[in-house]
Amino acid sequence: MASAVVSSSSSSSSSSSTGVSERRGIPAASFVQDVQAYLTQSGLDVNSSLSFLQERLQQYRLAEMKLLAQQKDLQAKIPDIEKCLDIVAAMKAKKDTGEALLADFEVSEGIYSRARIEEMDSVCLWLGANVMLEYSCEEAANLLQKNLENAKASLEVLIEDLQFLRDQVTITQVTIARVYNWDIHQRRFQQATTSKEDL
Repeated sequence: MASAVVSSSSSSSSSSSTGVSERRGIPAASFVQDVQAYLTQSGLDVNSSLSFLQERLQQYRLAEMKLLAQQKDLQAKIPDIEKCLDIVAAMKAKKDTGEALLADFEVSEGIYSRARIEEMDSVCLWLGANVMLEYSCEEAANLLQKNLENAKASLEVLIEDLQFLRDQVTITQVTIARVYNWDIHQRRFQQATTSKEDL
């Protein structure tokens, strides 16, 4: 019995309910309407508040980089899984007709070899972590299809997380600008008041 080797990438889909205060561990930024009330409620002065907001902005940026790396990884895995599904489908079709399957496979980077596969009863799939398992063509197709659906679902969740994160970055940047501008306005007001008192 001849076995063909096909690579598979499994991906788990994770979803969580979107809350008001956070999304999947990413804290939500609150838009500041009244800077004075914000500073009073937080118990921070302007400099401490700006430092806190800058730190939160940096955390958002780091989370965004992590999510973008995960998105890139998933976007690379999905075509690989689809290619594996196509190979398994071609094997099943050739098996049903009794024909041999001619396949070019990569031996090393840029070096290919042609194989003639006559008996296609099973497929070996790389599952990751140096683990390879042998499946029937039907089982392999089912597993690959499930992995593809999970990868696409995970990608959708990641895209939503990135959009949420970008919104939080924008809100935080606006809050920083508002606190900074409020501080400048307060200083000017105090200077004007002091100048009038001196006269």
